[in-house]
Amino acid sequence: MDETRTHGSHTRPLKVALVGECMIEMRGEPGATITQTFGGDTLNAAVYLARLSGRSAVTVDYMTAVGGDAFSLAMRRSWRNEGIADVHVRVIEDALPGLYFIQTDPHGERRFLYWRGEAAARRMFDGPEADAMLDALAGFDYVYLSGISLAILTLEGRKRLIQALQRARQAGACIVFDNNYRPHLWPDPETARQAYRDLLRLTDLALVTWDDDAILFGYRDTDTLFGAYAQAGVSEVALKRGAASCLIQTPAGHFEVPAQNVAHVIDTTAAGDSFSAAYLACRLQGGDPEQAARWGHRLAAQVVQYRGALIPQAAMPSMGTPSFPSVAQV
Repeated sequence: MDETRTHGSHTRPLKVALVGECMIEMRGEPGATITQTFGGDTLNAAVYLARLSGRSAVTVDYMTAVGGDAFSLAMRRSWRNEGIADVHVRVIEDALPGLYFIQTDPHGERRFLYWRGEAAARRMFDGPEADAMLDALAGFDYVYLSGISLAILTLEGRKRLIQALQRARQAGACIVFDNNYRPHLWPDPETARQAYRDLLRLTDLALVTWDDDAILFGYRDTDTLFGAYAQAGVSEVALKRGAASCLIQTPAGHFEVPAQNVAHVIDTTAAGDSFSAAYLACRLQGGDPEQAARWGHRLAAQVVQYRGALIPQAAMPSMGTPSFPSVAQV
């Protein structure tokens, strides 16, 4: 990540695009009352990023595809209510959004059931109708996406997205990648590994869940992981390890930031997404990586005490104001 691109040296709002899939979220117990909202890893990150970033400092856009149905219209209204722009959303009239159902055990660990095989988002970058969305990426200061963003796309869409991200980076955009590896979304691990390698060569900031990369790449330890990311050219890596400390790697060195203890975990849904959003929000406002990790831990600790991906606005923790680093960290 380039320190000069944070809002501390900008006179206009930084423009951030998040690319991915918003789904219909349902939670409850089969045969009982069901609560319906909306969620998805990059959408969760977009909401928390918008909440933590003053609109005068950062603008947040969500890029995806939806249907023309009532659920799609309602989810777009919910984004706008959170201050997220939906001008780069493709409408595919003969498609519907994906759906997932959350079940949690007594310890707050969650299990997801998915219905997404024919979701509109899968086709978001297919065909000439996607050209305008792909070209628009070059107009953003930051582009955020995840391993799930890659996994849901068709082969054509994934290839076109990588090419568009190359053009965006050449135009000056910083690429932010959250690894979020979900094996069931990929035809085989090698296809996923190659897609990740293609994207990591373009990535400036990686927000990595240790368990996911250990499964996908077989890393023996965190040093091996950090070495691989450095070789790929990723300048800043924040390694998330659940309730354990976060490990940071930048050209300035390595350091560790302890997590916040949570006495009673209700639901771990979106814990990683909220950490990533808070980390990025702090960095965009001039905070250094250590401050950013503390923001991430603080928000994630609050999120796991509520059910569902998105906590009420009133429950958002106070983050304070990040101080500007005296020396460029990345």
